[in-house]
Amino acid sequence: MNTKFFSNKEFRFADHPKFANVRIATFITGKDTDTVSVCLLDIAPGTEIPIHTHDPQVDSIFIVDGQGEAFVNCNWQKIEAGDYIFVPVSEEHGIKNNGTTSLKLFVHHSPPLL
Repeated sequence: MNTKFFSNKEFRFADHPKFANVRIATFITGKDTDTVSVCLLDIAPGTEIPIHTHDPQVDSIFIVDGQGEAFVNCNWQKIEAGDYIFVPVSEEHGIKNNGTTSLKLFVHHSPPLL
């Protein structure tokens, strides 16, 4: 795989295949490399991504914009732009947008989600 550059003017969002009111811009998938998948999530106000786990993936989440709550270490915790969450394999996590604007998350999974 060659180096890839994605201009923010060219991001293409689509409806998330599993979660209503969540849009996804996909950058890197398992078709590109066997090491990571990378995306940007745009979560509408009032939307929750339920508590879940990944196996064998670790989840690396950077909050780009907005505010909400994240389920980490068995507790809901307030999050806002600039915060970062690392989720080890098989750890429960979830996200709620209880703000009034979109909650944008830059998400990196390793190995890639299938």
